[in-house]
Amino acid sequence: MKVAIQCDSPLLQRSLELFLEGHLSSLRQCDILIRDKEIRDDQHPTFVVGVNQSSDLIKPFSKAQLLHALNQKFESTKDTPVLLEDEEPLVQEDEGISFEILERHIEKLTQEYQANILKAVRAFYEK
Repeated sequence: MKVAIQCDSPLLQRSLELFLEGHLSSLRQCDILIRDKEIRDDQHPTFVVGVNQSSDLIKPFSKAQLLHALNQKFESTKDTPVLLEDEEPLVQEDEGISFEILERHIEKLTQEYQANILKAVRAFYEK
């Protein structure tokens, strides 16, 4: 998915650019346009980030919330779902929320944490 960002707020603009670093494109080539206020655009689907309940994403938000909301908006405008980086589908078939995804994520974080601790201990004892 290609994303273009047009925000009046420089802080929000930069935050979104950092969160969506691998997916940024020009306005002409984008699949979806992110703005901080509601403006009709017939050329591109618009994703609104704001404080109003009518916004697609309400501030404040995390990177995961942004990616999830963007995927939902994009899926509603297109026929085929496209997942952004680090985003996995939350619902599998008709079973509801699958905890396998959560288990894999926790296992990955635990392994990274363990590797970092061992690295720190080795560095301490090698001095």
